[in-house]
Amino acid sequence: MAARMLDLLLPPDCPVCHQPVERAGLLCADCFRSMRFIADPCCAQCGQSFAASAPGGGGRVCAPCLEVPPPWRHGRAALVYDERSRALVLRLKYADRTDLAPLLARHMARAGRDMLENADLLVPVPLHRGRLFHRRYNQAGLLAAAIGRIVRLPVLPDALVRLRGTPPLARLGARARQDVLREAIAARPSRRDGLAGRRIVLVDDVMTTGATLGACARAATAAGAASVDVLVAARAPDPGRAVVEGWRLSVG
Repeated sequence: MAARMLDLLLPPDCPVCHQPVERAGLLCADCFRSMRFIADPCCAQCGQSFAASAPGGGGRVCAPCLEVPPPWRHGRAALVYDERSRALVLRLKYADRTDLAPLLARHMARAGRDMLENADLLVPVPLHRGRLFHRRYNQAGLLAAAIGRIVRLPVLPDALVRLRGTPPLARLGARARQDVLREAIAARPSRRDGLAGRRIVLVDDVMTTGATLGACARAATAAGAASVDVLVAARAPDPGRAVVEGWRLSVG
């Protein structure tokens, strides 16, 4: 009843275009149709979408992941990171639109359904305490908490810690990001027992080169995690390497 009264006082609108919608947390029909959801076929390790003509199957891995395998097992993303999805992610991240976390989490839970069914624990990518102080919340933590409610998985929000602040990564290539993040993320000593032997799903908002998620995956593995998968809201083209139009089947 309270929610209905609030909707009457403040009619819900689409978070992208602000057109009226039936209830808060929904996209309008036009914006929903314009979102580029990632479904099979896509790379099983980084979530990068393949051409529609690529065959399905559990062994598909893109050429960059075959050349340099990521330090996690499987990876999935809900959306292609483009103008529409960027509006959602940036408003969640910088504009206090924490109400967008459940919306994105629903699509992430759908995209990562298979890995979530076999997971023990959700772990968000951490923010450095300085950035957390200014932003007041960790968007990855909000996404992990919302996914945990949907699929009924526990969340360990402070399992990983940023040991030092790092500069913004947006303008850096893959190698530079890896250099900046080297030994910048570790398992929190008091949480190592909570990670040991557990099947972990790392949660973040966007994957670009995978450098941040890679640092987190290595930290969780070093703490004794049985396996590490990654799940993100949106997958961006990797600026540090050429876009691969083809696909290959992994062997072994």
